[in-house]
Amino acid sequence: MTVLCLTELEPDGGTVTDASLRALAFSRSLAGPAGEDVAAAVLDAPDAALAGEARAALAAAGVRTAHVADLGEAAGYAPLAWARALAELATTGLATTGPASAVVAAGTDHGQEVLAHLGAITGLPLAGNCLTAARGDGGQWQLTRQRWAGSLTEEAVLDGDPALLTVATDAVAPAPAETPAELAVAPFRPSLADGDLTVCATVSAERGGGVSLATARVVVGGGRGVGGPDGFGPLEELAGLLGGALGVSRVVTSQGWRPHRQQVGQTGTRITPELYLACGISGAIQHMAGCLSARTIVVVNTDPDAPILAHAQYAVIGDLGQVIPALVEAVRARQNPVR
Repeated sequence: MTVLCLTELEPDGGTVTDASLRALAFSRSLAGPAGEDVAAAVLDAPDAALAGEARAALAAAGVRTAHVADLGEAAGYAPLAWARALAELATTGLATTGPASAVVAAGTDHGQEVLAHLGAITGLPLAGNCLTAARGDGGQWQLTRQRWAGSLTEEAVLDGDPALLTVATDAVAPAPAETPAELAVAPFRPSLADGDLTVCATVSAERGGGVSLATARVVVGGGRGVGGPDGFGPLEELAGLLGGALGVSRVVTSQGWRPHRQQVGQTGTRITPELYLACGISGAIQHMAGCLSARTIVVVNTDPDAPILAHAQYAVIGDLGQVIPALVEAVRARQNPVR
């Protein structure tokens, strides 16, 4: 038996995404007690060879076999085709180790959608945003999972073979296995049904490169209190000086001040930085669902009663138009001391 994990690559195909590395770590926790292997389903590789960095990351994560799909002319994200490929792998495509005992994916937009399709194809139940999972008596799975945008946890039992699970993005760290695996790459071409490639989205790397919001160790966030599109310049400068990424609240993207890809929250990106500096953000529930996994939250806000302060370790009650430029100058002075 094998635990099969949907594994995505960065848009340039160079390495494995942080969310997938976390899902692979979760998969190891399921496979280990049962003495099973972990296999990766790589459905967005530019070719069946896999880049050297991606191979190294999979081996370090304890993956024994990487099943690399050939989807023909379709390039990019095709949720129904991906689900069809997972269904084939989970039932018949793991010839050396037998069928999958569980199929795991990161609790990202892609992971949730693909496994929902997989549940529809197979008729199996799906448990989303799991924090822990363990086999119980009678083949059932004992789960702890996030509900209501992470505001509470639920103890649940899942009865499905294989188990379909998505992993909360902050459930486990993207830690490598104690012993790297000898990785085998197994190209395959799934049998797709008519219409499986009707929906296919091309995912490209962000223009200008930079630090990914999902994996940044420092995120500088801006909300309505920034005042408008022009107010984000100092925040971007500070994020750059700190080697971090810029994030925004939903109202900012709704106003068209910044692109949706920078949104932090339940309907945006869930972040797990060491430091989240939230500037002019009130702290709506949907936003907090995306940033509560930050190790340290520092707030800059003129409102001492803003809800986000209840979740912050530190706060500066003041005008961000004065505080942020002062921080920029302080960081610049520390990085370039006068001799």
